[in-house]
Amino acid sequence: MTSFSKPLASGPQIQLIPGPSILPDRVRAAMHCASIDIYSGPLLDVTARCEAGLRGVFETSEPVFLYAANGHGAWDAALSNTLCRGEKILVLQSGRFAVGWGEMASAMGLQVEILSADWHSAVNPEALSERLKADKAHTIRAILCVQVDTASGVSNDVGELRQAIDVVGHPALLMVDAVASLGTMPFEFQKWGVDVAVSASQKGLMSAPGLGFVAASQRALEAHKCADLRTRYWDWSTRNGTNHYQKYCGTPPEQLLFGLAEAFDMMAEEGLSTIFKRHELLKQATQSAISSWHDVGAIANIPVQKNQASSVSVFNLPDGLAGKVISFCRENCGVTLGGGLGRWSGKSIRIGHMGHINAPTLLGAIGCIDLALNVLGLDPSQYGAAAAVRALGRGGEDPDET
Repeated sequence: MTSFSKPLASGPQIQLIPGPSILPDRVRAAMHCASIDIYSGPLLDVTARCEAGLRGVFETSEPVFLYAANGHGAWDAALSNTLCRGEKILVLQSGRFAVGWGEMASAMGLQVEILSADWHSAVNPEALSERLKADKAHTIRAILCVQVDTASGVSNDVGELRQAIDVVGHPALLMVDAVASLGTMPFEFQKWGVDVAVSASQKGLMSAPGLGFVAASQRALEAHKCADLRTRYWDWSTRNGTNHYQKYCGTPPEQLLFGLAEAFDMMAEEGLSTIFKRHELLKQATQSAISSWHDVGAIANIPVQKNQASSVSVFNLPDGLAGKVISFCRENCGVTLGGGLGRWSGKSIRIGHMGHINAPTLLGAIGCIDLALNVLGLDPSQYGAAAAVRALGRGGEDPDET
């Protein structure tokens, strides 16, 4: 590395890891308030606003549950409320996190089978149909998948997966992790026939970490009646009690709820369709930047555009270069990027473009990667920021498709 001074790191610190995402000033301000009565009054309205916001982004009129927990807690809630010890589940691999959900299920006493796949593509619906067709006794009680995996950068088509289940008439519950996708792309809970969906506050929903969410279908609520993994904290029946505090199994996480309600107000002002378009444009700009770095060895992890996540882009770099670029951007530019997870640990960079983010923020981060490559002596033939600008100027369209 050539000599380089560090004054560029002064000023606002930008965090573009795949969550927690950038916290809006309005959300921080909403949380900066005193605690209030947990049994009556304004807090009941705040809870109602949060529940309405969740139903809106999940696109469901079915029940939603809020937990003082992260996404892993929501995983636990989904499993414990619908399944019995010893039952079998099928995990659809497309990266790290569906498998992680399966590991939690195994620790709870469930039998776990993984439908294996690589980290470069979405789940294959035909492979899912074939596996379910072979399960003639219907021993598989639930199917677990993610809509977006932040380790691989893949986006799965949940509607296609539901069709693959329905075409063979299998009764398994479809459970979807929307932690890294909710609020960045459409999620059509009822239209797609999802049975249980989980998410969390700290990514596309622009809120502080600490809240986990579950949406449940009528089929899931019916399964809940005989589930024997239920515990009092996660239990949907307890949380459906008549007293407000039962929704949280005790004291509500008030300040987090104030922030979440404000975030939903912001989302309503922008409009979901506009939010989804913004994320799609920023994704395409990021992918264009990655393509521009190909002559220094950058390879987009997900080559098929429709399977690239709207919330995070993952690319690989050779010879330990990923860690050097990440360190340079953090230490010299005040920009924090995500490192690789699992099999991509030390080999990839993850750029989170989710939640409260706009073009200047993303272009600045991409420009810092350009700077890092330049200073590291790997001057690309074209720079990522220029490629991203061209993509945004085209409205995100691929030039080969225009």
